[in-house]
This record gives sequence, C-alpha cells and structure tokens, in this order.
Amino acid sequence: MAFLPTYRHILQTKSSSSSSSSSSLFILLIPLTISHLTLTSAQSSICRTSCGEIPINYPFGIDDGCGNPYYRHLLACLSGHLELRTPSGRFPVRSISYSDPHILISDPFMWNCLDGNNFRPTRPFSLDTSTPFSLSSQNDYLFFNCSPNHVIMKPKSMFCERFPDKCDSSCDTASYLCRQLPECASSLGSSSCCSYYPKATESLRLMLKYCASYASVYWRNTGDTPPYDQVPEYGIRVDFEIPVTTSCLRCQDATKGGGRCGFDTQTQSFLCLCDKGNATTNCKGMFNI
Repeated sequence: MAFLPTYRHILQTKSSSSSSSSSSLFILLIPLTISHLTLTSAQSSICRTSCGEIPINYPFGIDDGCGNPYYRHLLACLSGHLELRTPSGRFPVRSISYSDPHILISDPFMWNCLDGNNFRPTRPFSLDTSTPFSLSSQNDYLFFNCSPNHVIMKPKSMFCERFPDKCDSSCDTASYLCRQLPECASSLGSSSCCSYYPKATESLRLMLKYCASYASVYWRNTGDTPPYDQVPEYGIRVDFEIPVTTSCLRCQDATKGGGRCGFDTQTQSFLCLCDKGNATTNCKGMFNI
C-alpha cells in the first residue's frame, strides 16, 4: 500500500528544511558581516590634515581612502616631507595652494646658482597625462649650453616674451631671465642660455638630449600693484583641478556633521569619513551628531 503524505507531514518537512536552510544561511553570513565591519573600521580613521607644515585638503590625501580617488597614491608623506610621485621619479613639494590650485615642487637635478658652469647630469621632469595635473603656463624653462646643430636658438623680441604662443618655437637667447638669472645674475659666465616653453613633457625630454642642463622658473604672485606683482623663483608649478561633487559638498557641510570626503579603497565609491565611522551621505544623518 502506497504511503500518501498528509498535509501535516508536508508542513513538518518544509519547516524542518527551512530551519536547516536558515541555519546554513546564518552561518554563511557571519564571516561576511565580520569582514564588512573590519573593512569599515579600517577606513573610518581620520585622515591626516598636514605633512610637515603643508596642509592636506581635498582633493588630496596621504592616507589611502582619503580625498578623491583620481589623486590616489600621487602624494607621499615621508618623515614629515611631502613628495609628488611622477613617472620621472619623486619630487619634493614646497607648497600647495587651494585658492589658486597648484603645487610648487623642486627638482633636485636641475641647475641652480651654486652649480655655475658645472652642469650635473639631469633628468626630464614629466607628468602622467592620465592624472588631472598639468604643467603651468607660468613656468619658464632655461636651457644651458645647447647644441646649435640640434636646437634652433635666436634672439626674440619683447613681444614674444609676453605672447609666446604667437611666435615660433625657437629657444630665445635674448630672454630676460637669461640676462637676469634669479638670485645669481652672473653665475653662468661664458655658458650659453636660452628660454623655451615646452608644451609637452616630450619636448622637455628632447631639449635635454641636446642641452647640458635646465632650470625651471615660475612667476610668483606677490599681491603688489602691477607690473611689480610677480617675481621669478626657481621651481616647477604644477596646476591641478578640484573635482566638485554634490556628495562631497554634503559631506563637508558643517551643519551636517562636517565630514571629510573619501572613498572605499576596494570599489573607489564615495564615502563620507566621520569620527565615528563612514557614511554614504553625511555624518549627522548616519550617526545622529
């Protein structure tokens, strides 16, 4: 005689199966939950706001998960000294301006006043074109002892110094900066000098192939009345962009907890970093500050 399961038996069987399935699901969820909490805890630490005397604000970060992911790993703070990472090496950062977004860096390999006629081996400075960095048009580049067989050198008019884009691409031997080297006007002696603005880092690399060395001079704004509002100083100015997003503005809003903009180190999705942990919108709404 065939056994016909009753309705009650079917319910008992389903109940037993459901209980077993729920237990297995609960066991599986435990390590996943613990893993998620560990990740959140690791990312909720407050980001460092300075390196030495240089403030570190959005979009930058020197701790992973801080700032904007487009600038991830580009700045490094080593023993209180800030460095910019580029394809051509690491360069010391002298200052960062957020009101007029730019970074001022030093190139230890470029010519300086103490070198005089002794030209040390140098390397071309280059930027990763996939990053939001760009060489500032406020930089002037001086090249020393270039080969006349490979580099076109000739004097240019004052018009070309003010409007270089409207003149040819020759290296200017009559440049004001060549005649009045900042801080050491007569250091070069008999060595030749010409001024040229490379529109691409590849141009800088080619120039250094046929010149003994180079120096970068940027024009620092003093805030004085023109034409005395700019003075030349050695260094390389690198401009950057500050990405503005609604998520970041809401996170930084002081009335909503004043968090710091960051990102998930695995997915790079936006996170609002707060004292008590991470939020996807703002600190006040998440932690009832």
